[in-house]
Amino acid sequence: MPAEAYDTLAGVYEFLVPEPLLSPQGSAEAFAPFLDSLPPGARVLDCAAGTGLLAVGLALRGLEVVASDASPEMVARTRALAARHGAALSAAACRWQDLDEQGWEPFDAVLCVGNSITHAEGRTARRVALGVMAGLVRPGGLLVLTSRNWERVRAAGPGVEVAEELTVRDGARGLVIHNWELAEDWDAPHHLDVAVALIGEDGRVTTHTERLRFWPFRREALEEDLRASGLEPETSTYAPDVDRYLVTARRPG
Repeated sequence: MPAEAYDTLAGVYEFLVPEPLLSPQGSAEAFAPFLDSLPPGARVLDCAAGTGLLAVGLALRGLEVVASDASPEMVARTRALAARHGAALSAAACRWQDLDEQGWEPFDAVLCVGNSITHAEGRTARRVALGVMAGLVRPGGLLVLTSRNWERVRAAGPGVEVAEELTVRDGARGLVIHNWELAEDWDAPHHLDVAVALIGEDGRVTTHTERLRFWPFRREALEEDLRASGLEPETSTYAPDVDRYLVTARRPG
């Protein structure tokens, strides 16, 4: 993922996060069923940490957490959130392909959530990223990954998606808009324009926009990529009619 990706959206990222995941506690609770097998005080890497909601939530539950993100702005927000909650974690601005250069000891679990892996530039880059993540998982450890249902997105076709209602965060009101540009070829770069239009009390509108590139994939292709990276797919919440799904994979050993 490019280092600058999501820098513009970092300040309004909470408008893109589902309400149940808006607090560190709520975010950690949502992922708890998939992390129940971890021992107390387990080492966890969140390598697509975003604003740090999940990383901070896991740290508050007693896990030893390292958070990383390609966006320095996101990492800054993660550190600020950890400080506000008194959570002990370390955070680094780091691309996936550089994770193995940080000198970190192996982790009991590596998380790549928030639909991040789609920003790896095609299947080769996706396998490189997953391979680096797999190398940071201890033998017997777990990788947890979430994704949009790209089969569903492509079936819906390109076009503009306007939220049906305003999103309210800390008293601020915003309208979220997505514009999908889908290539004919699955392996070609696709584009998503994201806009968050903040509506002030005086009616004035301030808009934050960012154009993101992504490379979608089928569910079966992701499973193949995980195996090629040395991981064994374990569970999946995929269904044809869901918007997003979660997969877990384990490193043999």
